[in-house]
Amino acid sequence: MTDHAFQIVCEIEPPTRPDLMHVRHQIGTLSKVADTFLVPDNHIGRATVSSVAVAHEVGAMGGRSIACLNARDRNLLGFRRDLLTAAAYGVDRFLFVYGDKPAAGGRTGELSVRAMIDEVRGLPDDPAFAGIAPFQAGAAAGLRTLPAWKRSADFLFVQVSYSLEALLRWREANPVDVPVYAGVMVLASEAHARRLAAAIPDIDIPDDLVRKVAADRLAGVEATCEHILAIRDSGAFDGVHLVPVSRYREVAARLEPLLA
Repeated sequence: MTDHAFQIVCEIEPPTRPDLMHVRHQIGTLSKVADTFLVPDNHIGRATVSSVAVAHEVGAMGGRSIACLNARDRNLLGFRRDLLTAAAYGVDRFLFVYGDKPAAGGRTGELSVRAMIDEVRGLPDDPAFAGIAPFQAGAAAGLRTLPAWKRSADFLFVQVSYSLEALLRWREANPVDVPVYAGVMVLASEAHARRLAAAIPDIDIPDDLVRKVAADRLAGVEATCEHILAIRDSGAFDGVHLVPVSRYREVAARLEPLLA
């Protein structure tokens, strides 16, 4: 773990229509507990407003942001366009991901996360980016052995887990000197639990938690807040990547007094 205060990176739901009102409401509500906002890119395979544009909006509201860019929807030219736009907007931190399965269409097939990181590392020698401060490039990690090339990332986001023990085992087996953020997601319903289990490899969602959420819609919020505090108190991570889903108001209200 690096020598920084524990950070909460809150993921916000990007708009699927040209209207930023809901984004602004999320930012305003979660700013009570968030140190940084992560802006997804074409979330779960649906077209959304550009993550770079929304990250710029976060900055305009006084917050710090990380813009997610996925390899699925880009060729190299499109990726360079996004980097130029980001430089113009003052957005300088990115999480590069492979990309969820698209709702329609297919992949461009040209880019990978590794290629995106390599491209960013070469920008200081590119005249088009002269005078621009270096971008920070992060990558996502599953609860498996970390590939050597991902160790060159500036920070890592570890996949969502409901087990502190699993996270600690991964952390011990994969020592790195960059900030590492553990994924934490509010379990909103029993159906949500089934979707997560189908979508995320190696995830272990406790049956007891699923039963509690089925009986009480706020049980997932309570469990998430307790999980965040347990991760913080372990001292093994630099922060969490918090995915509040539709419960962002409840998460902010419950987490704020716990962090005070």
